[in-house]
Amino acid sequence: MHEEDLKPASLPDTEEQATVPSDKKLLTRQRKAALILISILLLGAWFGARWFMKSRTHLSTDNAFIEAHIHPVTPRVDGTVTTVLVRDNQLVKKGDLLVMLDANDYRVAVDKAEAELGIARNETSGDRLQVAASRAAVQSARIQRDQAELDLKRGTALFGKEVIPREQLDRLQTAQQLSEARLKQAEESLKKDQAIAGISGESTNKARIRKQQAALEENRLKLGYTRIVAPVDGYITRKGVEVGATVQPGQALMAVVPLSNTWITANYKESQLTHIKPGQQVTFRVDSYPGQTFKGTVDSIMAGTGAAFSLLPPENATGNYVKVVQRIPVKIKIDSSSDPRHLLRVGMSVEPTVLTGRTASDIMKELF
Repeated sequence: MHEEDLKPASLPDTEEQATVPSDKKLLTRQRKAALILISILLLGAWFGARWFMKSRTHLSTDNAFIEAHIHPVTPRVDGTVTTVLVRDNQLVKKGDLLVMLDANDYRVAVDKAEAELGIARNETSGDRLQVAASRAAVQSARIQRDQAELDLKRGTALFGKEVIPREQLDRLQTAQQLSEARLKQAEESLKKDQAIAGISGESTNKARIRKQQAALEENRLKLGYTRIVAPVDGYITRKGVEVGATVQPGQALMAVVPLSNTWITANYKESQLTHIKPGQQVTFRVDSYPGQTFKGTVDSIMAGTGAAFSLLPPENATGNYVKVVQRIPVKIKIDSSSDPRHLLRVGMSVEPTVLTGRTASDIMKELF
C-alpha cells in the first residue's frame, strides 16, 4: 500500500519539472526581443543623432543652378554677312574669326579718306608757299617804304636850300605815302594767307591734316569691324546668323559661353545662413552625373533676398501678412580641377552642400 500510494504522488513533480523549461524558453525569447528592440532604438538614436549633427554642419539645398558669363557677339557696323565660320556648340578661342561682313564699301571709304588726307597735305604745302611769297612781298614793300622815306628826307633838305623845286618835293612825298600804302596792303595779304594756311606767328596749326587723319583712322576701324571675332574662349551658343543676312550694330548674332569660369547660385533659406561664410568648402552633385562629386568654395552672399530684387517685389505693408521663409542667393565658385572636361553646363540643377566646419561641441553649446 505504501509503494502504491507513492507512485501517484510523483506525478505533480513531473509536471512541475516539465513547465520549468518552457518558462525559461519564454523568458529567453522576451530577453532576446527586448535586446533587439533596445538595439534598434540605440541604432535609430545613433543615426538620428548623426543626421541631426550633419544637418547642422552640412547645409544643403536643391534650389541651386549653374551659371556663367554669357558674352554676346554683336557687329559694330552694318553690312551684309558674307561668311559664317562657326556652328552651334563649337569650341572657339579668343580672337578666332566668327563672321565676315561685306567690306567693299568700307574699303572705298578708306581709299577716299587717304586721298582727302593727301589733298589736305598738298593744300597745306601750297598755302605755306603762298605765305612765303607774301612775306617776301612785305619785305619788298618795307624796303621801298624805307627808300621813299630816305628820298623824302633828302628832298626836304634840298628844298630848304632851294636846290630842287616844290613840284619835285611833292612827288617825293607822294612816293613815300604810296610806299606806306603798299606796305600795309602787303601785310594784310600776309595775314590773310597765314589764316588760310593755319599759321600764326611761329607755331604751325595742322588742324586740317589732323581732321583728315582722324577720318582715315575711323574708316580703317570700320573696315576692321567687318571681321567679327570671338571675345573670349568658350562655346558658341544661340547662333542666329546666316550668310546673306543684313545686320545692324548691336544686333545679337550669337553668344560665347566660357565654361572654364562657372559658378553656382544656391538659394538658401534665411534660417540656413547663420553659419555660411565666404571661403567655406562645398561639395555638390548633378543629376546628369549621379556617381560623381564636384567641389567648390563659397564666394559671396547676395546683399538681399531674391524677392527684394525681383521685377515686382512684394508689398508687405498692405493687406494681410503671412510670413514666408525667404531665400537668399549664395554664389559658389566651382573648382575647375574637379571638372577638367567641362562636363557642367549652364542651367543645370545641382545639390550643393556647404561644409561649415562646426564640431559637435559647437552644436551642443548652441543647444544647451
